[in-house]
Amino acid sequence: MPTAKFPARFESLEKISQFVVKAAREAGFDEAAVYAVDLAVDEACSNIIEHAYGGEGRGDIKCTCQIANNNLKIILRDQGRPFNPSSVAEPNFGAPLEELKPRGAGLFLMRKLMDEVDFEFEAGSGNVLTMVKHRSK
Repeated sequence: MPTAKFPARFESLEKISQFVVKAAREAGFDEAAVYAVDLAVDEACSNIIEHAYGGEGRGDIKCTCQIANNNLKIILRDQGRPFNPSSVAEPNFGAPLEELKPRGAGLFLMRKLMDEVDFEFEAGSGNVLTMVKHRSK
């Protein structure tokens, strides 16, 4: 199970993407699924940088990719502020554009792109985001 650590900077997103895309292709996903995984991880890492760390260069993002039983599991760890997903309301996409809230769309997107999205916070080990994508048999 390959793991890599990246500085929590927006310029790291390309290297994180390459790491995750390689794993998704090795897991046998088609290009549409590879793109979905890449987009979900990009959104998650952007949120870690912006919200957990409150800006660039304040920590690291540790990314682990596990391939097993037609699944790709991606685990993202950070030492930023704790995140409670239930505190973020689902966006109202029926609202006029100018009334849309800036928060919540990324979490909604991650949940639509991946089959499982789970957040944990453990004192001492920080935030752990686990996302799973299932591959059709």
